[in-house]
Amino acid sequence: MRWLFLTHRGAIGQVKPIQQETGCNILMQEQEAYLLPQLNVTTFQQEFRLSPQSLAIWTPGHSPGSACLYHDASGGILFTGRHLLPNQQGNPVPLRIAKTFHWWRQLQSVAALRDRFTPETLQFLCPGANTGFLRGQRSIDHAYDRLSQLDLESLRLQKPGL
Repeated sequence: MRWLFLTHRGAIGQVKPIQQETGCNILMQEQEAYLLPQLNVTTFQQEFRLSPQSLAIWTPGHSPGSACLYHDASGGILFTGRHLLPNQQGNPVPLRIAKTFHWWRQLQSVAALRDRFTPETLQFLCPGANTGFLRGQRSIDHAYDRLSQLDLESLRLQKPGL
């Protein structure tokens, strides 16, 4: 079964033609599926197992239905959409912008991911934006170590960017 997994509402612009062309199933967290009223969308609340190796995880904050996709190959890969993005040093950070739905929820989601994984189960992050900061790399390596270094309390006080 082929899936088109959407990490957040900003990713829905071309869903209909993609589904028409490929015949794929659409998977989206339930709080944002209403944005695709004429399409058949599979929804989930907290988690959805796509295969024995792949799991969709609800990570609210960036938008109400933001979600990440975890795949347990190669030491663990987390596709983060816009939930975690590389900063100028190539480290993963939650990005607070004026459109961020709930900043404190996003930070709680980051903490939940940090608590869920270990250095052995999370080696790579694949962000959905800001990839130019990775300077030619396709992912952020040593993902768990970098995630565990985030100071979420300091980030909680951060003002929205532009």
